[in-house]
Amino acid sequence: MPVDTTLRYDTLLPSSFGALPASVGSIALLGKRALLRASPYAAALGLNPETWAAMLADANPGDAGGIATTYLGDRLLLAGAIPDLCSRHNSPARADALPPLARRIRGNRDAVIVVHIEDASQALPMALALGRAYPLFSVATGPRLGREVRVCIVGPQGIIDEPGLRLATEASRFAGRLVDAPPDALHTSAFVAEAEAVGAQLGVPVEVLQGARLREEGYGGLWNVGRAAPHPPALVTLRYQPTGATRHVAWVGKGIVYDTGGHSLKTKEGMPGMKGDMAGAAAVLAAFAVAVQMQVPYAITAVLCLAENSIGPTAIRPDDILTMRSGKTVEVNNTDAEGRLVLADGVAHAAAGKPDLIVDIATLTGAVLASSGKVHAGIVSNDEAVEQAALQVGRRVGEPCHALLWAPELLRREFKSAVADMKNSVKDRNNAQSSCAAWFIAAHLPDPAQPWLHVDIAGTAWDAERRGTGAGIGLLLGLGAGPLRSGG
Repeated sequence: MPVDTTLRYDTLLPSSFGALPASVGSIALLGKRALLRASPYAAALGLNPETWAAMLADANPGDAGGIATTYLGDRLLLAGAIPDLCSRHNSPARADALPPLARRIRGNRDAVIVVHIEDASQALPMALALGRAYPLFSVATGPRLGREVRVCIVGPQGIIDEPGLRLATEASRFAGRLVDAPPDALHTSAFVAEAEAVGAQLGVPVEVLQGARLREEGYGGLWNVGRAAPHPPALVTLRYQPTGATRHVAWVGKGIVYDTGGHSLKTKEGMPGMKGDMAGAAAVLAAFAVAVQMQVPYAITAVLCLAENSIGPTAIRPDDILTMRSGKTVEVNNTDAEGRLVLADGVAHAAAGKPDLIVDIATLTGAVLASSGKVHAGIVSNDEAVEQAALQVGRRVGEPCHALLWAPELLRREFKSAVADMKNSVKDRNNAQSSCAAWFIAAHLPDPAQPWLHVDIAGTAWDAERRGTGAGIGLLLGLGAGPLRSGG
């Protein structure tokens, strides 16, 4: 039976345990075992110390987390142990383990979740992870039941009550909803409408270049990738310029609402799930909404590169030559390497505003899973300081990254063309192809010294159930100008 979940942060928990309404059917205490052992909340629920100790012994977290349960009357109590194990490349919060534990809240009754953290810096990773645990999108039929899950995050100094946490949780769910929506519902025109609605809500300008205007204004990558689809490609730009801003960042998101591969057609196994090839654009739009609502002190240009990579009589073909926004020419040798084409136009567009940093984010290459796995995004940057900052921010916000190769002098030869400035796909797929794809995007920056970061979330944009995760939101926010805080 379909269940719609509303998440609500509650600063009265857990002192109000004794006054919980009868509708609450489950209570979950989540955190590392040492924190749960020291927690007073099991006792506040009337659980005797011996039972609680036995539950924690049973909740062996291993590498992925562990659960133990008991009943308090007709209420289910869950102890969810987050793993202690954390290598130097991982995020200390281990937020990756939280969604499966939080999803163990059963049935359609209301619930309570208390998340214990070691210090306040881990609140944002957990807030994002809670959003991933409860996806919004569903069109399952039958009577729809609603439930409320009340949440609090508890640090050493007590409950952490920050507006940014609520916004981060809902941003994670919003981005997940876009990723989960089918392409007949979230086509390019519908995505434009989503962006315009966000702009109207925030009171910020939204600029839309769509259809033939892209061709007329020189966006040859974006126009040609999307020209065969029933809904035209679009470049959407949202701008936030707070008074007194001294820093300007640009975020560019890949928004391929569906990727058939075009004439380089994907297989029947490879095509399902390609509705999520717009996860980069979803993360950019969601992070932009949070940043503006929190009134961060830096300027943001958010660019969404929206297209459907369709197949048909008017679709681009291998051997076509495109003139990009950068002015460079590209010989197409793989129509399924379309993401880099739209992002190349996107970063060239963003660079016109002379930002201090350009970050592009995309589900760009399947090869990145072999490089960095399903928890770490692969990153490439032309600036070592930016690369190191991304690694540090990723660990802090619970979206860890792994640095890939930056060596243009070794990789550009993969794109050599006899008739154009470059091809769009590599000659040798065994030669660092994720790094090669990133270099292709950077090659379209008007100034090669422009600080730029590429984030490949092809391994992290979906969870094990193929639901959207909102991956990249925390990283974008953290790279803006330090910690997320109200009023800047």
